[in-house]
Amino acid sequence: MAKSAGNAISKGIIWVVLLLLIVGLAGFGATNFGGSVREVGRVGDTSIDTESYARALQQEIRGIEQQTGERLSFAEAQQYGLDGGVLQRLLALAALEDEADELGLSVGDGEIRNEVMNTRAFQGADGSFDRQAYEFALGNAGISVADYEEGLREEISRSLLQGALVAGIQPPAAFVDTLYTYAREMRDLSILVLGPDDLDSPIPEPSDGVLRNFYDANQNLFTLPERKRITYAWLTPEMVLDETGPTEEDLRALYEDRASEYNQPERRLAERLVFSDPADAEAAAAAIESGETDFDTLVADRGLTLDDVDLGEVSRDDLGDVAAEAVFDTTETGIVGPVESDLGAALYRVNAILRATETPFEDVEPELRAEFASAAARRRVESEIEPVEDLLAGGATLEEIGEETPFETNEIFYSPELASVNGQEIDAYETFREIAGETEIGDFPTLYELADGGLFALRVDEVVEPTVQPLEDVRDQALEAWRAERLRTRLADKAEAIREALAEGAAIEDQDGTLRTETGVLRDAFFEDLPSELATAAFTLNEGGISVLTAPDGAVLLRVDAIEMPDPEAPEAQEVRRNVTRTIGQGIAQDVTEAFTRALETEKGIQLNQQAVQAVNSQFN
Repeated sequence: MAKSAGNAISKGIIWVVLLLLIVGLAGFGATNFGGSVREVGRVGDTSIDTESYARALQQEIRGIEQQTGERLSFAEAQQYGLDGGVLQRLLALAALEDEADELGLSVGDGEIRNEVMNTRAFQGADGSFDRQAYEFALGNAGISVADYEEGLREEISRSLLQGALVAGIQPPAAFVDTLYTYAREMRDLSILVLGPDDLDSPIPEPSDGVLRNFYDANQNLFTLPERKRITYAWLTPEMVLDETGPTEEDLRALYEDRASEYNQPERRLAERLVFSDPADAEAAAAAIESGETDFDTLVADRGLTLDDVDLGEVSRDDLGDVAAEAVFDTTETGIVGPVESDLGAALYRVNAILRATETPFEDVEPELRAEFASAAARRRVESEIEPVEDLLAGGATLEEIGEETPFETNEIFYSPELASVNGQEIDAYETFREIAGETEIGDFPTLYELADGGLFALRVDEVVEPTVQPLEDVRDQALEAWRAERLRTRLADKAEAIREALAEGAAIEDQDGTLRTETGVLRDAFFEDLPSELATAAFTLNEGGISVLTAPDGAVLLRVDAIEMPDPEAPEAQEVRRNVTRTIGQGIAQDVTEAFTRALETEKGIQLNQQAVQAVNSQFN
């Protein structure tokens, strides 16, 4: 019985053990914590030694580093709770191991031997078990053969217990069928969209009293959020462009530096297929000429890809003399050769002929002038970093910075909700928004860099509470909001009237508005330019049911024309139900295992040695 159960143990479990012991132990497995600190905790009679905790913690940290590609300090690991998670996992394993011991679950030496000998990490080049590789790997990890095999035995015993616990767990068929039916049920819909053009008469202008009443009832629409009154000093390259105009000599020197961009020789886009035997190259050229094959086929027959033979854009100087003459003498695209190349006989395929280009200085002078001025302006701004930082360190105010340097000083009422992300104000810069959000009254101004090379420093002078703007200041905004509200109300009333007409037998095609139909609509469907809750509303209705939804600029009438239930016998249904059964079954099995483990921990009792835990953690610091 033990042997057959052991054979069923997932190979993935064994690989987890090996990864833990061999990969995760590097540089840590042989750590000796010494003294009386031998275990970090125990569940029942089963202890968790300091080495196991250290190895598991190291494995967890390295796993995160591999996922992110960045080094994870132990302080950061503790912030994320990794040390606590590792300890909880080891306690759960100890609880299962202790229960397995009490039940007498174990596997024989023969099963352990089979697992060890069939582990690829311990096999030689011929695929057979290599005793030296086995002992060397474990020795490097600071683990004896006896300890490793005992750990493997315990792991398999725990797996036997877990397997017996969750064996045969599957969700009830009725539960799976209900989920599948819910997810795959479909609706056919008629959607009538009513917009401004569907009004029966124009919306009249409101009187002052009506507008005032609307304003009073909707003051939230006209309330400014909490804002910070901020004084800032800033300098950007654009502010100093006029100071950094280049001379013609500067521009001509830059033009000469870019000569390869503006003046290019004749070039070819070409590919090259090299042959070790000139006779083979001749035969290949003849086969292409006769139509027996083509260049692509020859490349593929050699086990190559077109990327392997692609030369890209080449000039005469990029090719040998003979090859250059052949490739550049042709006036048409196609096959050239065979000719001798620096790698041997070769066929070339010319894919494009790029003529020589010459761009006079006068044609690119405006571009060069703008580029030079921009770079010079950045350097000019950078030259202010040290003087401004010195002034700030000496206690200078932002106003004094504005007087004594090229910086400009301004004030802004900042709120994230009002930031001009696409505008020209300083709050269009992400760095400014970030620093403005973090800075509090009394914080010392610090110099920061903007994305375009600009610099700024800020000071928060006041936090202004949310403020209702006077109607006189937001009259246009109030008028627009009132009109939008009246439009929605009148079109919703019209949609309700259409609903009544449809109930009396009228045809939806004869109604005002834009009609569209959608078939096979699922619960998670989304329709652009329609209310986001449309699909949800459709699935609250029976066949023939009608609902009216409001939209930002009108109303939408929704009718369910047909309900299509999924066919449980369809091939797709069977596959989906199998996947649902497997996924839910795994979730239930995990929940059962966790509940069982928590019950074991409660029954057997958990003992933690915080001194030992701290001793291990200190090794990582």
